[in-house]
Formats: sequence, structure tokens, C-alpha cells
Amino acid sequence: MNIALIGYGEVGRILGEDLHAAGHAVTTFDVKLGTEAGVPVRAHALLRGVEVADSHAGAVRSAQLVVSAVTATQTVAAAQACARALPADTFFLDFNSASPAAKIAAAEYVGRAGGRYVEGAVMTSIPPHRMKVPLLLGGPHADALLPQLNKLGFAARVASSQLGVASATKMCRSVMIKGLEAMLIESLTTARRYGVEEAVLASLRETFPGIDWAEQATYFFQRVIKHGRRRAEEMREAAVTVREAGLEPWIAVASAERQDWVADLVDKGAFGRKSRKKTGSADWRIAADLIIDHLAAKKARKDG
Repeated sequence: MNIALIGYGEVGRILGEDLHAAGHAVTTFDVKLGTEAGVPVRAHALLRGVEVADSHAGAVRSAQLVVSAVTATQTVAAAQACARALPADTFFLDFNSASPAAKIAAAEYVGRAGGRYVEGAVMTSIPPHRMKVPLLLGGPHADALLPQLNKLGFAARVASSQLGVASATKMCRSVMIKGLEAMLIESLTTARRYGVEEAVLASLRETFPGIDWAEQATYFFQRVIKHGRRRAEEMREAAVTVREAGLEPWIAVASAERQDWVADLVDKGAFGRKSRKKTGSADWRIAADLIIDHLAAKKARKDG
């Protein structure tokens, strides 16, 4: 099958590797390709046998399946750009963590071009599962795409023939998961600063005995340090989803702010190249200490 990947970040790279390894022709386009940040993107694609296109149109022109895996804020723009060259009846699988409203808007562009839009909602972290990550499909073309996806190696099931249902499921889950990430970073970094982290962890273990909270915290710190900006975008989409349901998205908005805050620390060098490497596999306390040290240094500079 000829497959186009729009977006070649973490998700796109995993899909590119697995699909090419299975013998499929894979072409990708990423908006970073024209920038300095696109150099490693191009290098990875070429190393893995993934053809690099110079535009959205170039990537999708001969595709039988298009998978959009861009950042949440680019969901609609990517669909619009692809629609200009999308072959008739081509499936367009939208992997993006976006609100139901964004998915419906994207589907309109694809549908007007004669494509078959299917929303996809990824229901857990992709890296451990790779293509076998649990995937919910939605929209009137979901049933037609399902057997083809699972034949390719995906682990998909149809949530609804109505657009927005799969995405609403994903967004509501994100309020919980990304909210928990933000809460753990805030709680345990503060606890570490006061020297009470072991007491806090012990209390959490007593209340929720089925969770290894230290291990969970390490994983959450790692993911936010690596992908904080992207996660903040997702939480803003979750906030849109909550607001459209009639609630004020206080938790979703606050979670996005904390995710962005960590991303800002990364940009400012709080973790450093060497320190970021440490946080990739070490206990969460290393990351918390780096945050505390950065904030202390910032306060010392401010105090003169």
C-alpha cells in the first residue's frame, strides 16, 4: 500500500519504521523539513527507507492512505493542505489529539475533496505499543477502513459512525491523564523542596495501593520534559472540548499551563543536555532537583 505520513515527529517516525518494515511504500512531509530542525527529520526518514516529499501535496498525491500525525493546533490546517491534492476515495486517518470540533472541521475539507475522512483517537502512549497502540475510529467511513488498518498491523476498533465521539473519548481521558501528570509534577516537586516526598508517596500508596507512584512519577516527569509543549497543545484542545460541553475547563487549562511551564524550563536550559539525558531513565527526583535548583538560581538573581 502507498501510505503518506503527514508529520514526522515521534508518532510519524514509529509508524514510518513499522510500515516500511512491513513492506509498504511510505512517503512523509513535515513542516519542519524546510528549517534547521528538519535536518534530523530528513535523516531519520531516509535512513528508514521513508521517502521525503517537499509539500503536503507531494506526499499525498499517490497515497491510498494518509495518516495525519501533526501537533493538535495544526489538525485542521494539515487536512486543508492535503485536501488540495488528495486522490478521490483515499482514506484520511486523523491521528491528532484534537477536539471534536477540530476533527469535524478537518473532515469537511477532506470530504469536499472527495476523500474519506476517519478520526482516530490514540488511547494510550504510543512508544510501548507502537502500531499496536489501542486506537478508536470514528466517522461514516470508519467501518470501511477498519479491516485495512488491522491488516496493516494496527489495533483499531470503531467507536462510532458519528464524528466527534472517538475524539471526545480521547479528550476526556486526556483531562485525567495529563491533569495527573501536571498534579504529580507540582505536588512532588513541592514535596521534594520541603523534604516530605517519602511521606507523600507513602500516603498515595496507602490510598491507591495498585499504583507504584514513584515509578509513575518518573514516567510522567520524563514524558512532560520531552513533550511538554505538545501536551500543552493537547490540553488546550481538551479545554475546548470541555467548554463545548458547557463546563468551564479549569483543570484542563491549568494542566496546559503546567505543561507549558515545564517546556519553558527545557527551553531555558534548566535540564541541560546532560541533565535531560539523566532524566530519560533516572528517578523523578533528579528532574525535581533540577527544577528546584533552577528556581533557586532564578530567585538569587532576582534578589541581587
